[in-house]
Amino acid sequence: MSGVGFPPAPPLDAAAMAAARRRWASRAEPPGALGRLEDLAVHLAGVTGRCPPPVPASPAVAVFAGDHGVVADGASAWPQAVTAAMVETMSAGGAAICTLADSIGASVTVVDVGVALPLEHLANVRHERVRPGTASIARGPAMTIAEAADAVEAGGRIAGELVETGADCLIGGDMGIGNTTAAAAIIGAACDAPAEVVTGPGAGVPAAGSAHKQQLVAIAIDRAADAAGPVELLAQIGGLEIAALAGFYVAAAGHRTLFIVDGAIACAALCVADLLSPGTAGHAIAGHCSAEPAAAVALDHLGLRPLLDLDLRLGEGTGACLAFPLVRAAAATLGQMAGLPEAP
Repeated sequence: MSGVGFPPAPPLDAAAMAAARRRWASRAEPPGALGRLEDLAVHLAGVTGRCPPPVPASPAVAVFAGDHGVVADGASAWPQAVTAAMVETMSAGGAAICTLADSIGASVTVVDVGVALPLEHLANVRHERVRPGTASIARGPAMTIAEAADAVEAGGRIAGELVETGADCLIGGDMGIGNTTAAAAIIGAACDAPAEVVTGPGAGVPAAGSAHKQQLVAIAIDRAADAAGPVELLAQIGGLEIAALAGFYVAAAGHRTLFIVDGAIACAALCVADLLSPGTAGHAIAGHCSAEPAAAVALDHLGLRPLLDLDLRLGEGTGACLAFPLVRAAAATLGQMAGLPEAP
């Protein structure tokens, strides 16, 4: 599978990264004493093309919501209606992501890209619905190729708008009952990993048991083998919110804007984004390692090391928000730390 219809992501700025390494070598500390914080600041320089990199001050969260037909086949311990209920909670500012976004001064945009129940009555939700949920990936394609492409485009458009209105760090989140099943299948297909390795409990072990969920993932991975490219992969076994997140990441990399990746669903989207626009994953900041096993598989496949490991598995962008202060600290320390004092 290779990227079709999208240019490769711009390369990281090698000159800015080299300048960042030289600057670290001249700071008032023993070489390498700040460990991975130094590596993070070098990465920020490469993404932004500036040394020292600017300290991000205007983070923006976009939470993409979509339903999954595979819930009807017993993929989740929760009914599909919970997706719409959680979107309503987010729109009222009561979800975990709202609290954590507020703690870092981030705006929150909640996007209905494929919730099954109508949500037009919610004023604080952006309505970009491509279709009312996917079909079951255990029985056939999740959506059409055109629908997958529309969802990718919606995510990319929202990222572009956030950047144009001043956001300097993007955080993508997800909401969708059953989406760990789709994410596990995408990561299994993209990373050549079997269902038993990538399948986790998600929001709770389904009534039919973990072995049943693993079987659903295995069916989807097998069918994905025939996908001709990343958009068709999304059409076969993806979720609408995963497709939108993939477009969100492609656009962020294209704008050379910092973006922090969240948990398993976000990692699945990043796998697709890197296929759509090769090099996108090289721009990503891995916020944390989700407790869902598929996340570690994806991060290892993409060559990313997470900043945090807190056993989180909520999604929504929560882990990425928790990592944002480290991103700010890395940029601020490289930019503001004094140089080595001259020897007497």
